[in-house]
Amino acid sequence: MQLLSPAPVLAGAVLLGLVSACNSTPPPTDAPPAATLRPVTQVPDGGPPPAYLGDLPPLPDIGGPPPRPIEMVRAVFTFAARHPEILHYVPCFCGCQHAGHQNNDDCFIASREASGRPRWDPHGMT
Repeated sequence: MQLLSPAPVLAGAVLLGLVSACNSTPPPTDAPPAATLRPVTQVPDGGPPPAYLGDLPPLPDIGGPPPRPIEMVRAVFTFAARHPEILHYVPCFCGCQHAGHQNNDDCFIASREASGRPRWDPHGMT
């Protein structure tokens, strides 16, 4: 019998956390429209943007404590920044597609700088 390596199991656990982290809470009404939040640099074929391996920005401020332990929130946002090649292909089911989100990457990354450094979308905190 062949055992699974820990990497796929860990990736699956993180993805489960990502999918469950995205809920149906709408963004604040003073948030800019989703169309202005998505100038993400993508590869020419429309695939995911490259992973960013540098220092990450501070987590978004949502005006109160996050709904989950901060260690979990930080891990999920870090995974989103470092693994767009996975999240780009994971659909989100919380209804945020009506706000312009096309995949789970959109729930956490509002945009990316030319270097690939993410600008967080606070939607991922809800």
